[in-house]
Amino acid sequence: MARGESGRIVIEVDPALKRELYAALSLSGSTLKDWFIRSAETYCVNRHQPGLFEKSREPEVTVAPESEPQPK
Repeated sequence: MARGESGRIVIEVDPALKRELYAALSLSGSTLKDWFIRSAETYCVNRHQPGLFEKSREPEVTVAPESEPQPK
């Protein structure tokens, strides 16, 4: 996607996800813009300086050695 110099961010999402997101935001009394700004600010702050007691929001990836049986 193009990255311009304006303050606008344009993304395409699945229409069903868009409806679900707007419905959830409406129930919480928030707008997409307010939610996005809060989420983006939190993400940027945590990327540079995570809190002492906060778990990372990025999933941990673990790989079991091939010699061990996999749990069912």
